[in-house]
This record gives sequence, structure tokens and C-alpha cells, in this order.
Amino acid sequence: MKDVFSFPNPVNEVSARLVAAGVVAMATLTLALQEPLIILPLAFGFVTRALAGPRFSPLGRLVTQVVTPRLHMRPKYVPGPPKRFAQTIGAVISLVALVLAFGFGQTGAAYWLVGMIGVFATMEAVFAFCVGCKIFGVLMAMGLIPEQVCAECANIWSRPGMQASAPSTRSTLANEWADDPSEIRGRFAG
Repeated sequence: MKDVFSFPNPVNEVSARLVAAGVVAMATLTLALQEPLIILPLAFGFVTRALAGPRFSPLGRLVTQVVTPRLHMRPKYVPGPPKRFAQTIGAVISLVALVLAFGFGQTGAAYWLVGMIGVFATMEAVFAFCVGCKIFGVLMAMGLIPEQVCAECANIWSRPGMQASAPSTRSTLANEWADDPSEIRGRFAG
């Protein structure tokens, strides 16, 4: 059962950005059409991706199995735990929007939350700036998320190309991680 609800680590950032673009499209449709029913697949996608990565998410599967392979782009691997954290934030916000819209009839408040999701997803899709990942890094720096949750996130100085003499301190996440997933996996084993 643990394998069913595992999250990929590392994550191909190309796929993550394409999923974010799909989220932007759903959020935009929700707001443009003023249709709260679109919040249902938005929330379902976030929940499934937070629980099991792209495995049960129709958008995640489409992107990872159809779109990304056809782009012929070099993958860019990043640690999985911050991306899972970001999906969890999206799940919570979209579920709150769902409850506001259908449980309390507060579609205005629900649309505001969907708009916030759209802004954050746009930042990820266009600029590779993952707000949830940055929050994850801050929480690690504060000691609220243990370093063993994401060893690669805790010490960016262990990355190739970083100065070996740099102080070993906790930090927020860097934008670039690795071109080869074995670079990340190898650091988790040690």
C-alpha cells in the first residue's frame, strides 16, 4: 500500500511545469465561466497528486506519459518532497474552495481561492518559481520540517558546482538541482 501512495523522487521539473499549466487552464476556465463545478476536477487532481504523484491524476498522467515524452526536452530533476508539499497546499486550498462554493454557497470566496491557485500555478508554469517549494524551504530552515525529509533540500552545498568551502547551513531551495536523477538519489542513500 505504501508504494501506491508514494511520490516520485526526484521529479522532472518539465512535467511539473506542464501540470501547473494545466492547473492554470482549469483555474482560468473556472473564473472566466464563473463555473464552480470546475473546482471538482481541480481539487481531485491536487488531492491525487499529493497522495500518489501523477499515478491517479488524469492531468498528471497525460503530462508525464503523453506530453513530456513528445517534447524531446532534456529532463531537469528536482527533489520530490517540496513538490509534494506544494501539491498538498493546492489540495487544501482547492478543497476549501470546494466547501465554500458547494457547502456554503460562497462562490465569490471560492473564486478568490481559485484565482490564488491560478497565480501560484502561473508562477510555476512560466517562471519555474514554486511557491509551495519555497515555503517548504523556509519551514526546513526554521526546523519545522526535519532535514531527513529532504536531505538534498537541507544542504545545497553538497550539489555539484557549489563551493566546497561554503558553510553548511540550512537554506531555502535553489532553482536548479540536477540533470540526472541519480545525482539526487545518490545523495539520499548516503
